[in-house]
Amino acid sequence: MSPSSPPLSRRRLLAAAGAATATGLLRFAPEAAATDGPTSYTPSWSSVDQHPPAPAWFQDAKFGIYYHWGVFSVPAFGNEWYPRNMYIGGSAENRHHIATYGDPAAWPYNNFVDGARDKAGNQVQFAPRLASQGGSWDPDAWARLFKAAGARFAGPVAEHHDGFSLWNSRSNPWNSVRHGPRLDLVGLQAQAIRGQGLKFMASLHHAYHFNGFYDHVPNQSDANLRILFGQQGSAAENKLWYDKLIEVVDGYQPDLVWQDFDLHLVQESYRLQFLAHYYNQAVAWNKDVAATYKDGFNNRGEVFDFERGGPAGLLTPYWLTDDSISSSSWCYTEGIGYYSTQALLHSLIDRVSKGGSMLLNIAPRADGVIPSGQQSILLAMGDWLGRFGEAVYSTRSWASYGEGPTKMGGGSFSGPVAGKPQDVRFTRSRDNRVLYATALGWQGGAMTITTLNSNQINLSSLTSAKLLDNTAGAYIDLPAPTQDASGLHLTMPSANPPFNALAYTVKLTFSGDIPVLGAPGGSTAWVRIANATSGLVLDSGGDVAAGSHLKQWGYDASTNLHWQLIALGNGYHRIVNRTNGMVADSYGNSANGAPARQQAWNGGDNQQWSLVGLGGDRYRIVNRGTGTALDGGGSTTAGSTTVLWTPNASTNNAWTVTAV
Repeated sequence: MSPSSPPLSRRRLLAAAGAATATGLLRFAPEAAATDGPTSYTPSWSSVDQHPPAPAWFQDAKFGIYYHWGVFSVPAFGNEWYPRNMYIGGSAENRHHIATYGDPAAWPYNNFVDGARDKAGNQVQFAPRLASQGGSWDPDAWARLFKAAGARFAGPVAEHHDGFSLWNSRSNPWNSVRHGPRLDLVGLQAQAIRGQGLKFMASLHHAYHFNGFYDHVPNQSDANLRILFGQQGSAAENKLWYDKLIEVVDGYQPDLVWQDFDLHLVQESYRLQFLAHYYNQAVAWNKDVAATYKDGFNNRGEVFDFERGGPAGLLTPYWLTDDSISSSSWCYTEGIGYYSTQALLHSLIDRVSKGGSMLLNIAPRADGVIPSGQQSILLAMGDWLGRFGEAVYSTRSWASYGEGPTKMGGGSFSGPVAGKPQDVRFTRSRDNRVLYATALGWQGGAMTITTLNSNQINLSSLTSAKLLDNTAGAYIDLPAPTQDASGLHLTMPSANPPFNALAYTVKLTFSGDIPVLGAPGGSTAWVRIANATSGLVLDSGGDVAAGSHLKQWGYDASTNLHWQLIALGNGYHRIVNRTNGMVADSYGNSANGAPARQQAWNGGDNQQWSLVGLGGDRYRIVNRGTGTALDGGGSTTAGSTTVLWTPNASTNNAWTVTAV
């Protein structure tokens, strides 16, 4: 299969077979037919890399909820790393543990699992009881809350670093059916979440379980405790990592499997076996699935996850961030504090505008109660999404993520940030006919969008401008906007907001495709494409042979240096040279430093490029076939080769597009 060829369709294979039921612990009804990807996978990178990483449902969903809830929730002190830190002498957790329970040598972590009394005589144990049986935990109420919050997918941390499985595990005796609550917590949540029409996800953090989490725990003589504390030796621990994943996949058919860090330390053969098994099961279930990673996989078949952050600008391919409702802990602790709804919602809007989705963590109490402060934040987010979700759900990123003074993103751990009214974020409809501009506050009686100025975009095909009204599907017509070199000028209904909201969206509808951003006249203009580091411009070299390298040169008005950006109607462009008529082509080489080339247009993915707005007049130019971007390589020498590189924040990876 050539790099630009589409993958084989599953539909032909499964049309007669139908959807298979789960072979594990639970059975679920068939879902919509899968449409993309090969019909089978083998445990090799060349095979699993053919898996489409971000299915349409995932790109449409935008917002998910998961939750750190488990044995570590019982002490409710410090954070979810309490099981590790309680064994580190002198740590706050160690001092708290000694004062509250006793020395860890005599009162170990497994007492929270099986139950024991603290120094005050209170019985402590992770043993939530169902509300239907007189307890406080109601999985159906949780699922209803997630739906009301606007989430489109949700699910539990099925196992954290502590090694306690929240399902009926065959491979791990430390699970929620044999110990503690004596319930299949994952299974009950899967049924409740799917019962609300949401996609079901499971997150697993157990790669770190045996790679350092319990390195301060003394060696255990009891074989079962060696399992809990990750002390079985490398071979057994790697196999257990794999076996746990297979149980979750086969037993609960998750639509998304999310994994935490340290995957790169897991034996590669097991990583590949897991991916091949999960993708083959998805073929049998007849549905599209996604797997995420922080390390150990790649973005050809899986989705990269930023922790508590995201990119500063647009980023392809599709990505995810996991963030938490609290800055202090991922699990419930006494006195836990929360981010504001405004910061969380604005960060969601920002991340969607940059080509990603947001997975928000909440922190239930050990007994299964979600604190009222967390519920209020979720319901407020759901209120906004319920009114204005048209600008979020099922949208795609545009050529620019937006504009404004507030810096958001820039990598992992950049955190949620509230924006200002002058911060505007763009999304577009999947058919590329509607552009949404969401201001992170009310700008007053007039709104100017500087990105949409007459020097960058031709808006002659704009047919209407409407403000999304206070009720989903309702709009306030705006007077015909005006455009000049300073931006697009919109007259709003009043100086004061017509209704209360944390962000306000203008819907711009066009008679055809949204015009190309970056040059006056849209796709018909000739432009020069200059590297942000060197100032040298993209050069074809003139009348050269197909396959020749693209170069860089000082601008001298030669037609070798003129290019046309022609929108393909799918979010991508072909980049055509004025002298030879050939187009920029990656040749399917995804290696960093590979030369960018030129070839006659053939429509392949290797010849399609997205313009990823970085703010101002700078863009990252990303190849559809490889996911790598045009890069100057840091060279300031005229005649140097233009290369391809993984998208990154370097100015080598950034280009200005200016009309000739």
